[in-house]
Order: sequence, then C-alpha cells, then structure tokens
Amino acid sequence: MTEATRAALEAELGEQLTLDGLTRDFRILQRRRGHRHSVDDLLTAWYAATVVPAAPATMLDLGTGIGSVGLALKWVFPTAKLTAIEVQAISFRLLTANVALNAVDANILHGDLRELGAGSFDLVTGSPPYFDVKSGIVSADPQRAGARFELRGDVRDYCAAAARNLASDGRFVFCFPTVQRDRALRAVADAGLSVLTYRDVVPKEGLAPLFTLFSCAHSGPPLAIEPPFVVRDAAGAHNAAMAAARALFGNG
Repeated sequence: MTEATRAALEAELGEQLTLDGLTRDFRILQRRRGHRHSVDDLLTAWYAATVVPAAPATMLDLGTGIGSVGLALKWVFPTAKLTAIEVQAISFRLLTANVALNAVDANILHGDLRELGAGSFDLVTGSPPYFDVKSGIVSADPQRAGARFELRGDVRDYCAAAARNLASDGRFVFCFPTVQRDRALRAVADAGLSVLTYRDVVPKEGLAPLFTLFSCAHSGPPLAIEPPFVVRDAAGAHNAAMAAARALFGNG
C-alpha cells in the first residue's frame, strides 16, 4: 500500500518522492529534490518529548511542513490530539498524505499561523524559517524557499502564535540558529513567554553549535542553560546521546 501511495502521489505531483522512516513504525513521503526531514526536526521532537512535564493531551505543531515533528511526537504520545498547520501548498499535500499513510487521527489546517486563533494546547512546537529574505538567495522552489526564508512569518510570529495557544502550564519548544540565539530570546520575551531552558546543538565534536533548542512557558524559574548536545563524535559517528534520541522514536 505504501508503494502504491507513493506511485499515485508521484503521478499527481509529476516528480519523484522518497518513502523514508520517521519512527520505528511511521514512514513519510518526501520530495526527492525538495525540503526534507532533518536532524533539526528529530531533535526538536526529542527535546519536546523530554522537557514536557507530563504526557500531553493536546499538541500543536506550527508550520508543520510535511509533518516530521508533529508525527514523531504523535508516535511518542499516541493518545494526544494533534493539530498541525501549514501554509505552503505542496508541503500541505504531503502532510495530508503522510497523516493518511500512518493512519494518524490529526486535525490538519491549511493556513497561515499568523492568522491562527487562540487555543489551549499542552505542547506547542515549531521550526521557524531561519533566514530573512535579505540574507541570501531565495530558492525558486516554493517549498524550499518557505522552509528556509521568512516569507510567511518569522520567529516572532511563531512565538506570538504559541503564546496565544499555549495552556497555562504548557510548553513551547522550537529550534533556531545558534548565531541568532539573541533574536530568538527577544522574540520569546516579546510574546510574553519565558525561556525555561535552552540547549545548543553541535553537529560534530570540535565544531561550533549549529542551532539551539528552546523550551518555553508562560512563566517559570530563571533560565537554565543546558550542556550542548553533540550529534557526532570526532570520527563522524553518531554518539550515545544521538543514539538515545533516536531510540526515543524506536529507531536503533
């Protein structure tokens, strides 16, 4: 059935797709030459699952793309009600396919998170685009462009949407480039939220941090800066920390 689903969707979209593992049991369809699931998504989902104070009953994934973060968390918390919003057309089409492919009960919204009303979710997640349109060459591919550049909102908009939708004791978890960490901290504060913890992610031992994971709430204790999370050892192999993160989703 999964191969038949891929073939049908390839015919519809007129391009090649890959069918890839997300968790032990969940698989996702991705464009071979489009925006794809990455370590940013995996570790955002991992951080969210490990910092939330209790198993969430409700989850909201902002700018969900093809559903990588939201579906991974749905696998960890199968009884949680998942809502996911995505504005980009082809990503939303793949999101729809991936939700159906994994037989997940989810409320998926095709829309702009800046126009999302208020709610009350135990866990809100997001992976905001990293770059202002003035900071680089915007891809002609709309999916890649929307995933990397701030075409439909920036980190401030993600934080504002999270603040409107976060339960009083909920958690908001997102990732953002480490070199722009101060910008992310200002966005959280401007939204009236507090950063409880953050953790830099180092792609390989000896390199500089690439992005930072943030855990936020309406209020809480003073900020606690956690030790960096190193993905690969000096030889380039996944280390014990990354193996444990993957294991949370049933991946060996």
